[in-house]
This record gives sequence, C-alpha cells and structure tokens, in this order.
Amino acid sequence: METGSANHENPGTFALGWLWFKALCDRPIYNGFGNSAIWAVLTVVVVFEFSVGATLGKCINRGFATLLAGALGIGANHLSTLAGEEGETIVLCFLIFILAAAATFSRFFPSIKARYDYGVVIFILTFSLVSVSGYRVDEILELAHQRLSTVLIGGMICVIVSIVICPVWAGEDLHKLVALNIEKIADFLEGFGGEYFTQQEDAESTEASKIEKSFLKGYKSVLNSKTSEEVLANLARWEPFHGRFKFHHPWTQYLKVGALTRQCAYQVEALNIYINSEIQVPQEFKKNIEEACTKMSSESGKALRELASGIRKMTQTSACNIHVANSKTAANDLKSTLRTALPANIDLSHIIPAATVATLLVEIVSCTEKLVDAVHELACLSGFKTLDPTVSPEKLLQPQLLHRGTVNPLLDTEGPHIFIDVCEPSAVPPSNVNSQELLRCRHMHV
Repeated sequence: METGSANHENPGTFALGWLWFKALCDRPIYNGFGNSAIWAVLTVVVVFEFSVGATLGKCINRGFATLLAGALGIGANHLSTLAGEEGETIVLCFLIFILAAAATFSRFFPSIKARYDYGVVIFILTFSLVSVSGYRVDEILELAHQRLSTVLIGGMICVIVSIVICPVWAGEDLHKLVALNIEKIADFLEGFGGEYFTQQEDAESTEASKIEKSFLKGYKSVLNSKTSEEVLANLARWEPFHGRFKFHHPWTQYLKVGALTRQCAYQVEALNIYINSEIQVPQEFKKNIEEACTKMSSESGKALRELASGIRKMTQTSACNIHVANSKTAANDLKSTLRTALPANIDLSHIIPAATVATLLVEIVSCTEKLVDAVHELACLSGFKTLDPTVSPEKLLQPQLLHRGTVNPLLDTEGPHIFIDVCEPSAVPPSNVNSQELLRCRHMHV
C-alpha cells in the first residue's frame, strides 16, 4: 500500500469513527437532531478527500448549497400554498423544474464544472427534498435547520482532521509536479547530444545503452500531465495559507508554465524519433553540425535544470539566462554552418533527418526562452528569493575589508619625502631569540 493512501485512510477513518461515537453516545446531540444526525455521517463519507483542498472545497460547496437550497425550498413551499390546494402541486412542480433545469444547465460551463459541480448537485438534491417534503412551514424550518446544522458539523470535522492529521496539500503537489516535469525534459536534452552523435558498435551495446539510459523516456509522462495539473490547481485555490504558499498564490501561472513544458515535451517527442533513425546521414554533414547541436541541447537542458531547481527551492537566479544566451549563440552558429558547410552534389534526402533535428533543437531553444520568462514571472508573483549566481557561498563567508578612504600618491615636487619604518611581529619566533629581536622592520618610502 502506498504511503499517500495510508495517510488518506487513517484520517478518514478517524473522522468517521469520531462522528459515529458522538452521534450514538452523546445524548444532547442525538436528542437535538434525532435521525437527522445521519446527515453528518453521510457528509463525512462523501466529503472527505485525499487532499486538504479537495476536502475544503467539497465542504464549502456542500454548506453553501445546503443553505441556499434550504432557503429556496422553504420559499417555494410557502409560495405554492398561496395557490390553494388545487394549484399547490402545479406551482411546486413548476418551481422545481425551473430551478433544477437552471442548475443542471449551469454544470455545462467549464468554470462552474471545475469548481462548483458538487455544490450544484447538492443544491438540486436539497431543494427537491425540502420543497416536496409536504410538511407545514414550521416543520420545514426545523428540517432545514437540522440538515444545515448536521452538514456543518460533518464538514467542520472533515476540515479539522484533514488539516491536523497527516495533511496532503494539493498546492505543494502541483509545485513539485511542475518542477519534476521540467527536470525530466532537462534530463533528455542533456543526454541527447551524446546519444544522437555517438555510433553504437554492436547490437548488445545498443540494448545495454537503452536500459542504462532510461532517462531518455522520462519525458513521456509530461505529455499527459495537463489534467493532473488542472485538477491540482483547482484544488489548491481552496487551500488556506500553509508553509511557503500564501493567500492568493498564483496557481494559474503554474498552469502556464506547465503548458510551455508540455510544448517542449512535444518537440522532444519528435526529436526522440531520430535517435534510432535508419536513414544514414553523411558523416561529414553530421560532423559539421555536431558541435552546435550538442551545445544547443546541453545548454537548454542546463537552463531547464536551473529552472527546476529554482522552482523546487523557491529561489530566483539568473544562471539560466546565461545558458539560454549560450544556446541562442549556438543556434546562430548552426545557421551560419548550414549556409556555408553544405556539401556540393549531395542527395538532400540523406540530410533531411539531421536537418530536422537541427530545426527541432532551434525550436526547443525558443521554447526554453519562453519557459524561462514564464518561470521568472512566477518567481516575481510568488516572491521567490533572489540569488546572485556570480557570488559563491565561500566568497560570502570571507571577511570584508573596510575601505574608509583613498590614498593619493604624491609627486616628487609636491612635498618633502617621508620615510616610515613599519614593523610587524614574526610569524613563528624561535625559542633562542630575545624579545627585542622579535620585530622585523621594513623601510618603506611613502
């Protein structure tokens, strides 16, 4: 069993057991709600989710939907009684049809479907239950009060347990997922140059290399990460302040970064096809573009790795800009090489695969630059710490010298000569030397 599943089962079981104990053994609660206490138990069963954001989102949806539907149900029942005994059923059915149809139609809007779908379903259920109950107005008020109170009790228990006991934060999962996806693309690009331009000696070494270089396939999980990122972003919006993630954290910017990462992954997918291409490219042409292509690939990979590390540590550095600049320089060198180094009388069909690889690498360089800009925007919106890559940690620890002024040299004609004897203690004085001989003097001309 996975650790995440166990972390979800334990708090969920605890919340359900605690509520059953209070409902059955606490006489004031049972006498106050009676059989309606089962709604609190049902709330825990259907509301408790894997992450804090999902649990809190469902609780808020269920609470507001129950409150709104209960109020409208009481109003609909009271309005239907004004039509008399003959028209009461017709008016009530008409109101239920109109509100249920409008609520169902609202579920087709993507924004409502993503965040409020559960609340719409609970609204339809509660409104139908309260409006067609057939009780008198005072009993309907009691029914609505009991249902809302039990739902709030169950929801509060779920929220408290999910936050206190082994909390799982959707925002933190999204943060790690985006960084991991960028790192997978970096793994491929850093190893692509050596893989594409290296010729394997035999079949056995080829198979061994496929097993050892499994990182070349890690990008495939990035291609289908859109749904996971959108779900986590929607759940993260419900979560309160926690850890390094504050209120109004720019979760939508994570989706933008994820979309650009998938764009790079699609180009990497096309690039991966040519690693084991059966078309033989002339070695002369391949050697001419090898240096530029390898540099573009490796520098883009280093830039993406810096981005992944910065996102994971929530720090902002300009080191990735240096790698992007190097990759753009290599792309310009490649364009110059293709203009001048194309062999004469060559079959163009033989160089198309290598030319396609070069073109894809240029596109990846452009995509990497866009991704760097998006991550920098995320860093600014999230308040990432800024680091100076030119200053090493060792240099920061060195004592700083105080410069309180400057000394200007005097020309020979500007004043008299001054001679100063500067004496300093010997580093390691020998034992047989007198204390008067411990000083070494140097004659300096200032």
